Amino acid sequence: MSKPYAVVAITKHGVEIARRLQVGLAGMDVYYPAKFARGDETARGIYAYDGSVTQYVPDLFAHYEGLIGIFSLGAMVRLVAPLLKDKKTDPAVVVIDDRAQHVISVLSGHLGGANQLTQQVAHCLGAEPVITTASDVSETLAVDLLGREFGWEIENFEKVTAVSAAVVNEQQVHIVQEAGERNWWPYSKPLPPWLRVVSSTQAAMHDPFDAALVITPRLLTLPEQEHFLTNGVLYRPKVIVLGVGCNRGTKAEEIESVLVQTLHDLGLSERSVRNLATIDVKQDEPGLLEVCERRAWPLVTYTAAELNQVSPAHPSETVYRYVGAWGVCEPASRLSSGAKDWLLEKVKSGNVTVSVCMVTADA
Repeated sequence: MSKPYAVVAITKHGVEIARRLQVGLAGMDVYYPAKFARGDETARGIYAYDGSVTQYVPDLFAHYEGLIGIFSLGAMVRLVAPLLKDKKTDPAVVVIDDRAQHVISVLSGHLGGANQLTQQVAHCLGAEPVITTASDVSETLAVDLLGREFGWEIENFEKVTAVSAAVVNEQQVHIVQEAGERNWWPYSKPLPPWLRVVSSTQAAMHDPFDAALVITPRLLTLPEQEHFLTNGVLYRPKVIVLGVGCNRGTKAEEIESVLVQTLHDLGLSERSVRNLATIDVKQDEPGLLEVCERRAWPLVTYTAAELNQVSPAHPSETVYRYVGAWGVCEPASRLSSGAKDWLLEKVKSGNVTVSVCMVTADA
């Protein structure tokens, strides 16, 4: 089970379709009954099973990103119904009919990627894709997918269903985008008039709307939360770079505390941190690496020569004497973010220094 998708067939025709998929698409593990084995299964990495498919589906459902069944939609529904847990974690489920005429997205169309997988499988087989999610059929905004390719995080997922209804029902929806990538609209046609993009909560505060999508790294005030998030979804774009310097041996707890407090003082969300940045001599610093692992924050490093290409606001002879750079956190944050200036030039707390920059559009 090393590949992302499992293809399961139960009939003679299904076996042929499964073998075509294995050749035509990468990332497919194929399973079919041993009674239809052709003798080359071991060489091709195909799993020939004995008994009923029902005893294998629960394990495949649990261990693959997607499950493709070459049998009826009704059979698939009965097989996976007892296994369903949450739309955020359930795998993609796709069904192909026994003649490969239709490929149907069954489960986890958006978050699980079943709709995209359906399109890929249908293209491979020359079949008709069948997708029924309203946003895809209407070619409008998918609230649960907005910014996903950029790494945006939804902070209040419980609001997605209600806001999605407002979008597909063509109610007035404000898209308040204060930061993040701007090329999120996936279609060549213009944005429909009921979806209005505004640059700040302040600009949208006095215009009526039915639902809101708010894209910002800021911690919203209570009035903003009440106004926009009563029926709104909050997205955290990955736009904050933290430049970090620390003394050798500084504990992870101290580093993390300083970083989190700095973000809080600036009114920024931890979910919007894209990465940390520092000098290359710190790339093996245990405390720093532990923080990155805890928070799933990538660590980007630069040589002293690279850091010296940026003039820090607060050059330090002491730092230069130890590492050969006039600063660490300030130039590192600028280099990584591509920003021309800092949100925060530098703060020192105990053994840690931090600078904060906003990612530019092309960084």
